Amino acid sequence: MNVSSSRKTSRILMSELYKLVTLPWIWTTIMSTLIANLFFVAAFTSASAGLHGTVGKQSTLDIGLASMVYLQAGFIILGILATCSEYTGGQMRTSLTTVPWRGIQLSMKHVALGIITIPAAFIIVLSGVLYPFIMMRDTPAVVELDVIIGTLVGATGYLTLTTLLSAAVGAILRRTTSALVVLLTYYFILSPLSRDFLPHIRDYFPDTAGLYMYIPPSSDVVNGFTPIQGTGICILWTLALVIVATICHCKRDV
Repeated sequence: MNVSSSRKTSRILMSELYKLVTLPWIWTTIMSTLIANLFFVAAFTSASAGLHGTVGKQSTLDIGLASMVYLQAGFIILGILATCSEYTGGQMRTSLTTVPWRGIQLSMKHVALGIITIPAAFIIVLSGVLYPFIMMRDTPAVVELDVIIGTLVGATGYLTLTTLLSAAVGAILRRTTSALVVLLTYYFILSPLSRDFLPHIRDYFPDTAGLYMYIPPSSDVVNGFTPIQGTGICILWTLALVIVATICHCKRDV
């Protein structure tokens, strides 16, 4: 019996979504990331509250976003686990036997991952931003509502794109450890070092461009791109790696 293309795609999407939501490591990673982020935000809030002379001038929104550099590590792990988990124990062979359309299968896995990541990222970012607002509600610092909403949307988008980019790298390398080493080395070692060695092109790197997606306009950091430009660069990086991952997935043996 022939199945229409749209119906086939929706079935594959539901299958990939089911596999992800039933993977225990996915929820363990999300919950661990939430708890770790609250811990970091609490530490930053406590440290800022101790600066009696400057706390009134320091935006509570900046404090809530200070943990983003560490928060992204949890979403990098989330993306890698989503694609690399099927390569353990020969599960990918079973998946491709059921769904022989490799390109659609990997594409729908990324879509399913995005469906899970968007609400998870929003809740985690929101909790981190709300904490300093609640704990430092007596400070005179005021942030406009539209700035808060724009920041929440930008941070959620950045973490989602980071997760999808990491999933693509995981699909290319097919090994959890290798993908983790590559991405964590880039995000936490090579990219920070590039501030001194590649100052003029660093803004085009995915993590730096992503910074402009959510950084408040009142921050001390000089914005090289607008949020729209930063989003565009991050999307291009993610799409490029997803395309490479899809080509590799279609061409090579499992």
